[in-house]
Amino acid sequence: MFKQLAFGTAAALAIGLAPVAWAAGGEEAHIEDIAFSFEGPFGVYDQNQLQRGLQIYTEVCSACHGLRYVPFRTLNDTDGPGLPADQVRAYASEFQVYDAELEDTRPGLPSDNFPANTAVGAPDLSLMAKARAGFHGPYGTGLSQLVNGMGGAEYIYSLLTGYTGVQQEQAGTLFYENTAFPSGWISMAPPLQGEDVEFSDGSPNDLHNEAVDIAAFLMWTAEPKMMARKEAGFVGVIFLVVLSLLLFYTNKSIWAAVKKKKT
Repeated sequence: MFKQLAFGTAAALAIGLAPVAWAAGGEEAHIEDIAFSFEGPFGVYDQNQLQRGLQIYTEVCSACHGLRYVPFRTLNDTDGPGLPADQVRAYASEFQVYDAELEDTRPGLPSDNFPANTAVGAPDLSLMAKARAGFHGPYGTGLSQLVNGMGGAEYIYSLLTGYTGVQQEQAGTLFYENTAFPSGWISMAPPLQGEDVEFSDGSPNDLHNEAVDIAAFLMWTAEPKMMARKEAGFVGVIFLVVLSLLLFYTNKSIWAAVKKKKT
């Protein structure tokens, strides 16, 4: 279905889990602010964008990175890529999944998860966007993230587009300067160059758009129920507002007679 591209790089430090620190030369790591469609209390995932991100993951990223916490069946979700059931079955069958009962691998089924990929020791991408959340303010407050988004997708975009082209070799390992990576140097070669994939709908495939699409897709893999939580939160807020009004007017009604006597 999709071709896979091998990178042949030591990607163990590809998109590590350390907090953002300082880039090379003492400059602060640069995280680009992108207006993703899912940001904000009423934001939603762009289904077409998620499908493009899935294609980029399959043709490029899956050569080194897995998505072991993501079930194939969720590709059919209306709040996700929304692939038809037959396409999900066909897509899952392209992967070899280990079956403990058979003690061997078999073609994947929609009920299976994406297989882990430990070939080059690269990190799994399932929770990457969530692990890199918090770039819009202090952890714990939640208010800034509610308005501006989680921040993990912005980090992924910035990392993919932050290569400067400068390289250096240390202890036999080639490092690439990256303005978004904590230390400023990363062992993963630039995975996207622009025009890496061809979209059937004719969508732009320059580096910026490819990075936005895959960042949005990885945000969905980390937060597949984000839309449902937003809906539940909105209903909860409405309920609390109505309840507060009812309690206010009930309180006034109960104490109205007492206040009238005092006057």
